[in-house]
Amino acid sequence: MTLPIADCHDDLLMAVRHLRERGHKDPFGDFWLPQLREGGVALQVLPVYTEEQFVGEAALRRCLLMLEEARHLASVHAADVAIVETAVELAHAQEQGLIALVLSIEGAEPVGRDLAMFDVLWRAGVRMSSLTWNRRTMLADGVGEQDTGGRLTGLGVEATAEMERLGMVLDVSHLSETGFWHLAEVAVAPFVASHSSCRDLQDHPRNLTDGQIRTVAASGGFVGINAFGPFLHDQPDVGSYLDHIEHAVELVGAGHVALGPDFIEDVAATVDPVLTGALVDVTRLPVVDGIRRPADFATLGPLLVSRLGDDLARAVAHDTLAGFLAGALPGR
Repeated sequence: MTLPIADCHDDLLMAVRHLRERGHKDPFGDFWLPQLREGGVALQVLPVYTEEQFVGEAALRRCLLMLEEARHLASVHAADVAIVETAVELAHAQEQGLIALVLSIEGAEPVGRDLAMFDVLWRAGVRMSSLTWNRRTMLADGVGEQDTGGRLTGLGVEATAEMERLGMVLDVSHLSETGFWHLAEVAVAPFVASHSSCRDLQDHPRNLTDGQIRTVAASGGFVGINAFGPFLHDQPDVGSYLDHIEHAVELVGAGHVALGPDFIEDVAATVDPVLTGALVDVTRLPVVDGIRRPADFATLGPLLVSRLGDDLARAVAHDTLAGFLAGALPGR
C-alpha cells in the first residue's frame, strides 16, 4: 500500500542554505525534492534551527536567511512545492498534488527576550515553534540542561500565551521534563511534540514518558515519532522505530501519533558543526538502515500497514499531522 506521508521534522533547510552559500545552484532540486517525491511526502514541516555559531545576536539574522531560503526554493520549484500558512492554502496544495511546506522554529534563539519577534516570525510565515533546543534559552531549559531543574521562565510563560494568541503551534520536543510539566500547566491550546519517541521503550532524556505522551494527546496534540537510533534501542533497526510508533498508538490512539523521523545523516554530511554533542556523539551518527532519508518512506509505508493495518497506518503516516494543521492553521 502506498501511503501519503506527512513529516513533522526535517532540517533540510539548513543543509540547503549551507550548500547554496558554497555555490551550489539548486541543492533542493538536485537532492531533496527527488527524495521527498520518491518517499511520497505530501506535507513537510521545515524547522529553522540555530546552529551553535549563530547563538546570540546572530540567531535572528540566520533565522531570517533560512526563512528566505524556504521562499527561494518554493519559488524555484513552484510546480512541486508550496509554503502554506493557512488551512485554505494547505487544502489547495493537497488538491494540486504539491508538497505542502510548513515553516517552524526549532528553539527560540531568534526570539531572544523580545516577544514581539513572534509577531515578526508569524508574518514571515512561521506556524510552529518550540521554546528550546537542548540548550537554555531566555524562555526555558532544554533537555541538555537537566541539572538546573528549570521550569519555564516568566518570559517563557508569557511566550506561551503570545504564541497561543497568534495561533502558532507550541512544540515541546527538546523541552526539559520539568519545563514540559510547567508548560502543560499554563497552556490552554493544544501542543505537540514534533520529533520525540517513547521513554518506556528506550530510557533517553530526549524521549517522552507515557505520562507526557498522554498529556500531549489530552491537550489535543500529537507526538511525531523520532527515528534517530539512540532514541529507539541500543541496537536499533526499522523494527525498533515501528515498536515506538505502535507503543504510542496503543497508548493514545493513532489520531495522536505522527511521523517526525528527524533525518540527520545527509544534513550532518553537509553542515559542520550540526550539533553541539550535548546528548550524542555526533562523529558517529547511529542512524537506522531503512529509515535514513525521505525516500525510505516508500518502504516504511508497507511496514506500517503490516504492523497497524490500513486505517491506523494512514493516520500515523499522514492524516494525524495533516488533520491537526488543517484545524490549527488560520482559515484564510
